[in-house]
Amino acid sequence: MKDQPSKIYLLPNLMTAGNLFCGFTATLKILEGALLQSTNADLAADRFHEAIWFILGAFVFDFLDGRLARLGGHESSFGREFDSLADIVSFGLAPALMVYRVILNEFPNLCWMIAFVYLTCGALRLARFNTASANHERAGSSNGNKNFTGFPIPAAAGLIASITLFLLWFAEGEHHLGKWKFLLPPLLLFLSFMMFSPFEYPSFKAVNWKTQKSIPRFLIIFFVLAFTAMNYMWMPAVLFLAYLLYGFLRPWLSREWRREIEEEIGEEGAEEPTEQIS
Repeated sequence: MKDQPSKIYLLPNLMTAGNLFCGFTATLKILEGALLQSTNADLAADRFHEAIWFILGAFVFDFLDGRLARLGGHESSFGREFDSLADIVSFGLAPALMVYRVILNEFPNLCWMIAFVYLTCGALRLARFNTASANHERAGSSNGNKNFTGFPIPAAAGLIASITLFLLWFAEGEHHLGKWKFLLPPLLLFLSFMMFSPFEYPSFKAVNWKTQKSIPRFLIIFFVLAFTAMNYMWMPAVLFLAYLLYGFLRPWLSREWRREIEEEIGEEGAEEPTEQIS
């Protein structure tokens, strides 16, 4: 029987293209900043600052593409491959290059190796996800799992970008990180390990347009989103750190608490086996 060509669904893949655009632009901004560093330090710092926002923008597009695909029932192997290719640029190359450029003058060789380790771990994680998903499809099993094994690479990139943004804010408007920049290479190594760690993280796939919550909980969520928008220089770092720490705390929480936090309504979501996901 002749194989059917892969279908390309417009809205989810437009979001993935937005993810790729942000990652590509972030990389260009980092390279522009590197070229300007010796002639105009302030303008170079502005370029790095813009790169941070493009990495965070890529995270938003990555969040939306999966939600739109699942909402319309348009998940496909093409979308999965396209998403992984975009992720390696936005969440692998761009953060690694950014940290490499920030620390380059002090430890060029060491920072080059650290950045490459992070990029390699991110690529291996995405390849593992694609392989696992393809095996599920051949076996005819459902890919409706609600958990990630290890820290997802989009969240890792979001943490790196938001921590850098926080450090810039903590420096009270300065265009350089000072001694705080030495936190970034160890953070890259730690996140490289966390991407392959056994800690489980919720994917929040169960959260969709039909998710129901009481008015007080809705108001709390609205308040957190509004507070994040008002304090955008440091609040994203708090949220990404909270997500990172949740993986350590999750085994100690009761099933009821986990279900409340992760929106896993019913016993099936709590009992499903964990899947390795990007």
